[in-house]
Amino acid sequence: MADKTRPSDARQVPSGKTDWAALDAMSDADAEAAAIADLDAQPAASGSHRMATAKRVRMTLKLSPQTFAERYHIPLATLLAWERHELDPDPVARAFLAAIAADPAGVAAALARAQADAAE
Repeated sequence: MADKTRPSDARQVPSGKTDWAALDAMSDADAEAAAIADLDAQPAASGSHRMATAKRVRMTLKLSPQTFAERYHIPLATLLAWERHELDPDPVARAFLAAIAADPAGVAAALARAQADAAE
């Protein structure tokens, strides 16, 4: 079995469990070198973005961009620009996204009622 205290051995096959005793025995520099050598745990590229709030909310609801945009009366181009970090939602849009995340069915129902009232 591979010696788990040797961070330079990038070929070792992970067993799926962390050997905490071996990690505790490493210096901080050795632990950092082991983390950097782990090809399955590379740090995010510099300048990378966290997932956009709009995309996170949409994906949590398991909706396509088209369905999400239609259901919540958001122009599709705007939603896609938010998701790609090309535009930042303004404070009202951020509050709207938070409301959708908190009560997606309630927001959709309120919008449907408002649309029905406007059609009368």
